Amino acid sequence: MKANKSLVIGGACALCCALCVALYLFGVQGQVEEARAEALARYGGEQIEVCVAKRDLAPGEVVDESAVTTKLWVADLLPEGAITDPQRIVGQRLGSSVYKGEVLCARRTESSNEALSVPAGKAAISVPAQAVQAVGGSVEPGMTVDVYATGASSTSQLVQGALVLATSASSDDTSSSSAAWITLAVAPERVQEVVAAAQNLSLYFVLPAASAPPSSSDAGAESSESSKDDKGFEPTSVTQRPALNSAASEQENPS
Repeated sequence: MKANKSLVIGGACALCCALCVALYLFGVQGQVEEARAEALARYGGEQIEVCVAKRDLAPGEVVDESAVTTKLWVADLLPEGAITDPQRIVGQRLGSSVYKGEVLCARRTESSNEALSVPAGKAAISVPAQAVQAVGGSVEPGMTVDVYATGASSTSQLVQGALVLATSASSDDTSSSSAAWITLAVAPERVQEVVAAAQNLSLYFVLPAASAPPSSSDAGAESSESSKDDKGFEPTSVTQRPALNSAASEQENPS
């Protein structure tokens, strides 16, 4: 009986605590909404209910209902193309990043109008690339890079001379000034290897060194090498041959 009584008392206490927390959260939410309404009222003008992101959304993500909420917004402060009907944004693929609390606009669902041009015989693949791994974020489309994969115990060259087709820094997303992904043109047989490396290792993108013109010392060395015969010996000079013949004559006719 005592045990049952204790369980009843404990359950009642838990229920009371949950009720108190719910009332507190409801009161806080009411205060926040009231403060927001007062702030909006200061600006005056017409207020419109618009769609707002409930969380951060990444480029390429398909918007679902759980990521969208509606809030009142002053019409004069709304960005161009603000979406008022959630059904117009749900199911759409984003072309750029959207941050939590940002008004959703139609232009966020528009990708770049420039078609991706992939060289013949190559496959296009996008891999993650932080600024520190992509020459400080300065890698741009049209550049040629060497890709290195590094892990806890080793580093190896993954791809040599890969053409950069696009980067997140060059897309329409102006919310980020550095590259978060890079699209490369690689041989189709290397795609699987690149995907595996991107999932398990860190990728670094290196701008290859430009070939330097040969210096005068290098030219002299090449001239010296070219004067040797196929066996690596220098041929006897014309001025040396009479001396050799004279020495041979003295051995045949000793005085």
